[in-house]
Amino acid sequence: MNRINTKLNDSKKLLSIYFTAGYPNINDTTTIIKQLEANGVDMIEIGLPFSDPLADGPTIQASSTQALQNGMTTKLLFEQLKDIRKTVSIPLLIMGYFNPMFQYGFEAFCKKCHDIGIDGLIIPDLPLDVYQEHYEHIFKTYDLKNIFLITPQTSDERIKQIDKASSSFIYMVSSASVTGTQSGFGDTQTDYFERIAKLNLNNPQIVGFGISNSQTFKAATKHAKGAIIGSAFIKHLNSNGTNNINLFTKSILD
Repeated sequence: MNRINTKLNDSKKLLSIYFTAGYPNINDTTTIIKQLEANGVDMIEIGLPFSDPLADGPTIQASSTQALQNGMTTKLLFEQLKDIRKTVSIPLLIMGYFNPMFQYGFEAFCKKCHDIGIDGLIIPDLPLDVYQEHYEHIFKTYDLKNIFLITPQTSDERIKQIDKASSSFIYMVSSASVTGTQSGFGDTQTDYFERIAKLNLNNPQIVGFGISNSQTFKAATKHAKGAIIGSAFIKHLNSNGTNNINLFTKSILD
């Protein structure tokens, strides 16, 4: 069974952390992954930096720009991760835009992910119909889960189509805005969480965008299986480097 699906069977609420590969320093990638696992994180999304990250807020955009300036490339990321499964057992996903993967050669990219132990991909700009027509067979060949995103504006009909095409979890974007931290969720977002819960989807949902602390983590996971923290962790790295990651995760999980 794919590691993502195994983790989704856990009875607890799941914490997933996003960070940008090659940030804050070019060789920090594996150090961050190992520390996150050691400090209770359930899944990790490794951001593949891109020059035009449309869905990302200023914090993640800045980290992506810095990572590219540091010299991060797809090839280098794969080189950094080639031995990661000797020490890390939790699910690892790569989140990025389609263009760098296409430039690498999409099937070659997926094969490399499989070979080094990546469990899934999150590609915000890969539409459902394009995935089904051209790329679904590649994901299946290399046992990679494709994680689709839904937003408050996604219709129930579309959500059910995405649910049918999914085989692990659905990335539930908490708002229509770009990524970023916020102090809490308003009535509109709470109503959205409840609306999705009532659809009784086959795949569990993990909430992203706007989760930054214990309060927002608990609110996001009231109706969902887990939550993803990105911008708040990037800010932690910006201030602390790879130090005190244990304090960051403790502040979320306590």
